[in-house]
Amino acid sequence: QWQFVESGGGLVQPGGSLRLSCTASGFSLEHLAIGWFRQAPGKEREGVSCISSTNRSTDFRDSVKGRFTISRDNAKNTVFLQMNSLKPEDTAVYYCAATYYCNIYVSITEYKYWGQGTQVTVSS
Repeated sequence: QWQFVESGGGLVQPGGSLRLSCTASGFSLEHLAIGWFRQAPGKEREGVSCISSTNRSTDFRDSVKGRFTISRDNAKNTVFLQMNSLKPEDTAVYYCAATYYCNIYVSITEYKYWGQGTQVTVSS
């Protein structure tokens, strides 16, 4: 089954950092744009960041700009989300998925190969 495996989540204090990994299982992500999404309890899943297949284009939602960065290592079949200066409102389950064009504001139905997610909790 083609899907992503997310890892790197955990409990961190406000102001701390985490690095999430998104590894493709059973396929190559080389020609795909990859998006990171998050879903907090009782809220809809929202786009956080994405990176194009060529690594030339990235996008971030306003609330994480300047704090999060996204990168990819096609040799490792993995995309990373570096999260710095974390806030309690960043608490959510984080997912990654694939699409053809980097855009975090399209419907999540435009994305595929969803993983199980990794929990990020920001709390003192």
